[in-house]
Amino acid sequence: MKPKREPKKTIVDILKKHPEGLTLQGISVLSSMSRLTATKYIHELMGEGVIYQRKVGIAKLCYLKERFARLVKEEEIIDKLEKELK
Repeated sequence: MKPKREPKKTIVDILKKHPEGLTLQGISVLSSMSRLTATKYIHELMGEGVIYQRKVGIAKLCYLKERFARLVKEEEIIDKLEKELK
């Protein structure tokens, strides 16, 4: 019998593969955890500063914190360049 993977590591690995962000439901499906179990570990990871969650419409998307920060910076640079070109 194969040993169980660390649930938090599983979630982090899934979010590395999905930099566009995932909902709690998406993470639970991809990790084969119940939604409640996945939510528990996601909240722990948020408390540890590993995951960032933001609301998009009615969905809450989860991102790895480093990736989200990089995306925001890229958007700021693009906005600045677009303003300079106008």
